[in-house]
Amino acid sequence: MRRQLVVDANTHFGYPSALLLDESAFGKKGNLSAGAARQWNGRLGKVDNCQVGVFSAVTRDGVASVVDADWYLPETWAKEATRCEAVGVPEEAQTFRTQGEIALDMVMRLRREGLHFSFVAFDGGYGHLPWLLGELDGERVIFFAEVHSDQAIYLQDPAPTVVARRSSKGRAPRRLQTTAMPMTVAAWAATQSASAWGRLSICDGEKGEVMADYLTQRVWVWVWDGEAPSASRWHLLVRRELDGTKRKFGLFNAKPGASLRRLAEIQGARHFVEQSFREAKSACGMAEYQVRRWQAWHHHMALVMIATMFLAKERLAHRETAELLSCRDLVEIMRHRLPTKIVTDQDLAESIIDRHQRRRQAMESSYRKQVAMLSASD
Repeated sequence: MRRQLVVDANTHFGYPSALLLDESAFGKKGNLSAGAARQWNGRLGKVDNCQVGVFSAVTRDGVASVVDADWYLPETWAKEATRCEAVGVPEEAQTFRTQGEIALDMVMRLRREGLHFSFVAFDGGYGHLPWLLGELDGERVIFFAEVHSDQAIYLQDPAPTVVARRSSKGRAPRRLQTTAMPMTVAAWAATQSASAWGRLSICDGEKGEVMADYLTQRVWVWVWDGEAPSASRWHLLVRRELDGTKRKFGLFNAKPGASLRRLAEIQGARHFVEQSFREAKSACGMAEYQVRRWQAWHHHMALVMIATMFLAKERLAHRETAELLSCRDLVEIMRHRLPTKIVTDQDLAESIIDRHQRRRQAMESSYRKQVAMLSASD
């Protein structure tokens, strides 16, 4: 299914599309569902009991579609093989991986399977991982990574070296060090003059032109753990709202000659991963599932991805004649045109009775399992 989505994405989105990475959380009440645990729920902005998945989406011309999903297994679950087996987690999936590791594996897998994308974009949750940026850069994957305001940069090459040995005693120095002093991206932006900023309109929005002030500079970034043999020179992009109240920072490993407008447009593309989640949840039922097992979660997400790709295909195909066509519009069209099982009052009553019977069967099954569990414990 994923390979077919890659073919569809290449066909309908073409090149140059962008690949966006992000995670999404799904609130759960208990702890029996696969991967459910108290962890960060970005939608709520707090730690809560939930499941988390890492997703990738392709986007072009304001249209996005989810093309891959991978389930995040919390470390507490990875340490309990019996618990994993109870919800059908395959043995090869019972290894703990951070969300950054999952994201990197996803990018490499999609590239191997032939997905065409011009760059990868992600937020500060992944941008603050130096090893991830280094791995992508080493694989020649162009990325735009939002970073936190305390991201350290150098305005000159820090030229890390191993200091000379001062004594014959003890181990010889091996760790790279530099005498150059770093500064944070926020501190650097604060020192720039008003004339250094450039005001750009990167696209037309429903509430007017999307405008902001931008600032860019080529900077050196050295991996925080001091293990990288040299510093990397990337673009730093700063975006400031017109009222000056909010700033965003990003690192971009594009060619040195990349223009400010190009960097600003790429930074703006990252917004569409949030849009793809909203559309997948509102139009395709991404969060509307009641399953506990590992395979059932993946099956549900597979259906969601197929649905989002169909909606994206239709929107792109009708761009010239229906520019504002939305996922909601398409869902309403299908509800109106597709046959329905409920036509008469009798059909409605039978549908409700059938639903109640299935709910009753599920309740009785749960009670039987509970009685068996209590009997076994006695």
